[in-house]
Amino acid sequence: MASDTPTSVAARPKRARLVFITLVLVAGLGATTYYLASLGKESTDDAFVEGRVVSIAARVQGQVKTVAVADNQEVNEGDVLVELDPADLEARRDVAAADLASAQAQLAAAQAQLSLTEKNAEATLTQAQGGLGQASSSVEATRAQLTQAKADLAAADSRFSLARTELDRSRSLLASGTISKAEVDTRTATYDQAVAARDQAQARLLSTQANIDGSVGGVTLAKGRIQAAQTGPQQIDGARAAVGLANARVKQTEAALRLAELNLSYTQLKAPTRGVVSRRNVEVGQLVDPSRPLMALVPLHDVWVVANFKEDQLRDMKPGAAAQVTVDAYGGTRFTAHLDSIAAGSGSRFALLPPDNASGNFVKVVQRVPVIVRFDQQPQAVLRPGMSARVTVSTKN
Repeated sequence: MASDTPTSVAARPKRARLVFITLVLVAGLGATTYYLASLGKESTDDAFVEGRVVSIAARVQGQVKTVAVADNQEVNEGDVLVELDPADLEARRDVAAADLASAQAQLAAAQAQLSLTEKNAEATLTQAQGGLGQASSSVEATRAQLTQAKADLAAADSRFSLARTELDRSRSLLASGTISKAEVDTRTATYDQAVAARDQAQARLLSTQANIDGSVGGVTLAKGRIQAAQTGPQQIDGARAAVGLANARVKQTEAALRLAELNLSYTQLKAPTRGVVSRRNVEVGQLVDPSRPLMALVPLHDVWVVANFKEDQLRDMKPGAAAQVTVDAYGGTRFTAHLDSIAAGSGSRFALLPPDNASGNFVKVVQRVPVIVRFDQQPQAVLRPGMSARVTVSTKN
């Protein structure tokens, strides 16, 4: 093998220097290009797609009758996911409906009683007042009859005294033979009539006196009836209170019926939004209650990105700034977005066990602050929560 010539040996260092200089220039050009390209931008690959996870749970206790969906199935808003056995709740609804019908009947009866009480109260007071007037008139009439009876008795006594005197005189004259026996008999008959008239007048007087006592008692009774009739307003108030109580009972039973109907409607668990079923853990025949989630629903049409920027990258970031997002699952596809908001604290501050730098040895660690980035338009690609992403935010004013 021929040895290298002096000329070729001298040319090697020149070529090496030329290659080195070229590499340095290329590296410098690349660094300059990267610097210029990244000027006014902040980027991080500590980012991921985020979305809502809607937990689906029963609102009433019951036994599962049918399960209408499977894992990873797409559903629309309002689709039935799970149906519970409605037999028990249907019976409770029927009981509530019967209670409402009974309460409505009680309300109707109370309203009728109120109307009757209002009418009877006025009529009873009018009748009692008329009865008092009648009883008072009867007392005055009976007193006039008593005066008449006393006068009649006095007249009867006078006629009795006159008849007795004439009879005694006639008997004396009969003994002396001055008058006849027939005339004495006439005087005797007159005397008997006077006795009977006096007895009749005395009886009428006693009867009239008794009638006065009865009339006075009638006045007292009429006054008592007036006092009873004057309680009409209180009776009306009581009837109105009964109507209010019945009305409250109707409202209570109406609320119970609405609650029973709501509980019955809860036997069908419907999708609250459009999404994909995940973590389904319910089967037919299973006894469920509100404390246990049955599945999760992820609405893939409502996703965003959470990017964790270092604290020294946040200086010039402002909400509304333009951003670009690339998702690892779709390679170099770029999605236009904007910075929506910046968290109020670093991620470690809201951790379950936040760091306590006042105890032990302190090692400074650059903290990261979550930033929410939202897409300008709904991406055509399906982005699933948890996917890794890279976010670049413009910091130019």
